[in-house]
Amino acid sequence: MSNNILFCGDPHGCFANIISAVHLHRPEAVVLLGDYNLALPLENYLHAIIGMTQIYWIPGNHDFDSTAEYENLFHSALSYNNLHLKVINVGGLRIAGLGSIFMQRVWKPDEPPKWKTKKEWLASQPRVKKIPLHMDNAIWHHEFEAMKKKIRADILVTHEAPSCYKFGFKAIDDLAKSIGAKQIFHGHHHVYYRDKLPSGIDVTGVAIGGVTNLAGEQLMFNKKCL
Repeated sequence: MSNNILFCGDPHGCFANIISAVHLHRPEAVVLLGDYNLALPLENYLHAIIGMTQIYWIPGNHDFDSTAEYENLFHSALSYNNLHLKVINVGGLRIAGLGSIFMQRVWKPDEPPKWKTKKEWLASQPRVKKIPLHMDNAIWHHEFEAMKKKIRADILVTHEAPSCYKFGFKAIDDLAKSIGAKQIFHGHHHVYYRDKLPSGIDVTGVAIGGVTNLAGEQLMFNKKCL
């Protein structure tokens, strides 16, 4: 049953391993961990497995690099399976998602937020009607805190890393503990590793173009994705 749910590291345009892993292991669901570099809508890259498995995703920082890349993800035929700030149930396991990254201009953990809410920022910019991409590509404090209070899950998937990684954040540890998660799977840093937080939460970093299973075992890794 470890291969029932697969976690897929930053594709950066390289989706071959995801497709191969689904054909080989026939999982109930795959969860993509951000940074897709989409020149076309997401479904164009994953058409070979649509209908074979449930496909969920969270955004990464590079998915806001351009309007085209943003729209090819958020306006794609798979837009409804955006897991950011949400929780879904797969095979009896609750999986919660937190995409995007911490940004100094919005909120960096261990510092007061520059802006408490998106509404507050918009109120400071009367001529601006929506959050621009360079600001939308951020973990906002009010959404993060709401997630801690409202969501309960067994697994947390994130783009940012928890504190066990050298560039990680304790805030991710705290989120996982608050929602009751026993496992964290994250992307962003392009390396595969397994670790455990002091709280006992298991952590798996998923490599660029890599695929891991529920046990944290690396099933696939493609050096061509580097």
